[in-house]
Amino acid sequence: MADDLHLVDYGLFGVGALRFARDRPNTEVLLGNHEVAMLWALRDQTRIGWWISIGGQRHDLDELRKDEPLQQWVRERPALVKLSDGTLVQHCGNDAYLRIGSAVDSINQGVKELLQSGDEPLLWDLLSSANIFETQPARLDRYLELMQGRRVVFGHKPHGGSKAMRYHGGKAINFDGGLSTSHRLYRRGAPPAASVGPLDP
Repeated sequence: MADDLHLVDYGLFGVGALRFARDRPNTEVLLGNHEVAMLWALRDQTRIGWWISIGGQRHDLDELRKDEPLQQWVRERPALVKLSDGTLVQHCGNDAYLRIGSAVDSINQGVKELLQSGDEPLLWDLLSSANIFETQPARLDRYLELMQGRRVVFGHKPHGGSKAMRYHGGKAINFDGGLSTSHRLYRRGAPPAASVGPLDP
């Protein structure tokens, strides 16, 4: 099962969504660009206005500030995971992760170090990278070879289809179908199957 939902992107209570995801069994939560933005605004008050301008809620920052265990949990989220069948799961459909490392473990460790050092701007840029795999198959193939993966699953940019969009024989799959009632770029009433569903074997 895969899905791509921005937990703190234009929603009414992002901290509640984070707690639900944290406590939900059999669930892995990846770090996305809006989670990075929230941590940035939490650390640097000059970024609060920017955070609100991209859909953040001031009460979420206030709530997160009081919950240090939740802050730590968010900071420890991986940027990507590799499933046992070789599927890479990540936030955006881009190979920008290679700026930090050349394997899942080194990338995730590098992301944690960047958050610890207060280098959220680099992470924001990386995790906000445009989805390029759907239109650049050679770059996709090179990325999968370097990461020793068989396919990559991502979200970040709504695709507009009725189910997850598969590209290049299923080597790239976008699970962001715009499942939201808040984001101005997303589709109201978007079908759940566009964002949530089982992966092909």
